[in-house]
Amino acid sequence: MIDARHELVKLAALIDWEFFEREWATFFPSHQGRPATSPRLVAGLMYLQHAFKLSDEAVLARWVENPYYQHFTGETFFQHHPPIDPSSLTRWRKRIGEEGVEWLLTKTIEAGRASGAVTERSLKRVAVDTTVMEKTIAHPTDARLYERARVLLVDLAKEAGIDLRQSYARLAPRLAVQVGRYAHARQFKRMRKALRQLKGYVGRVRRDLRRHLQDIPEGALREKVLEALWLVGCLLEQTPKSKDKIYSLHEPEVDCISKGKARIRYEFGTKVSLATTLDGGFVVGARSFPGNPYDGHTLASALEQVAILADQVPALVVVDRGYRGHGVETTRVLISGMRRGISPLLAKLLRRRSAIEPEIGHMQSDGRLARCPLKGRIGDAVFAILCACGQNIRQILAHLRALWVLLLHLIAAIIWRERALHRKVLAA
Repeated sequence: MIDARHELVKLAALIDWEFFEREWATFFPSHQGRPATSPRLVAGLMYLQHAFKLSDEAVLARWVENPYYQHFTGETFFQHHPPIDPSSLTRWRKRIGEEGVEWLLTKTIEAGRASGAVTERSLKRVAVDTTVMEKTIAHPTDARLYERARVLLVDLAKEAGIDLRQSYARLAPRLAVQVGRYAHARQFKRMRKALRQLKGYVGRVRRDLRRHLQDIPEGALREKVLEALWLVGCLLEQTPKSKDKIYSLHEPEVDCISKGKARIRYEFGTKVSLATTLDGGFVVGARSFPGNPYDGHTLASALEQVAILADQVPALVVVDRGYRGHGVETTRVLISGMRRGISPLLAKLLRRRSAIEPEIGHMQSDGRLARCPLKGRIGDAVFAILCACGQNIRQILAHLRALWVLLLHLIAAIIWRERALHRKVLAA
């Protein structure tokens, strides 16, 4: 059913699948019960998912329809049903963690070397830059957050069997909508008054639930209620200039980052550092940095990851002016705008720094780097590395397609030359 010349078939032969069978087995130490899912199947699905911008459900639906996807994940006969449930990918990501997905990125670098998409020389010169990976949350407004906090507390009280004095289930949603209308009409005095009233509703529900804490027995539910009370308390106490503000109740660790973009003033997510080769733009490092640190303070960690994944320390790294004061001494660092000690060759390499920008754009548009659907800090770390894997897979597939087209052109040229020589012989 498949063509052995297809790029996915060639790529499957370049990846060391036995490595995952051997290394990922340590994440499943138990020898009882049903055997774990094949590590090659899970690794292949993660590669395909981020290479073709698919969700957990979509990649399994396309796997059933596409024989090349099935061959890539190790199947020898065409299957008519999904091999696993989509939720299994979530459990695998939690199980392998950041270390496990870094192995996925390492194997894409090795496959790039084997295919010729990246060379040993290009791995010695890299460009590093940061971007914002937004979280899958609604745009945070005070009215939305207050209403979500009220609903959260009311649901927890109902789950614990507590009768609140008043839940404001009728008044609060209407008031939250009215806040948006006042803001749209630029009636800010009325808007602030409505916000204070809505905030008062949330505070009353919180105090009412806190008075009934002794009625909730010890256990997971009590811990959940205590965490919600603390979280809503932080939300009610924060001011516009507070630090470590809460922008989402289900993702309280989201950072507000301003990168100076004209179209998007603020982005809500986490900062991600990416390292690509200057020649070819092959991704050799991806790491998330919670807390919105200064770019220069992230360079040492980013280069450390590149040295581990690519198995060699870069000799030269090119960065923008946001990395001034980086403190890295083991690798030569060129910063945009440098003039002292810059030879013509270094100046040429320095002009190549901006080549990382379209690579980031492709990871956001063609890949899934634009929005992270995974939960928590560990979800950000895992998702950033998987997006880098997807970008490398796309580059390797494009390289294999280009080689096949070049081979066809060479064959056609040889045939044309032989026919021309044959016609000359006949004419003579």
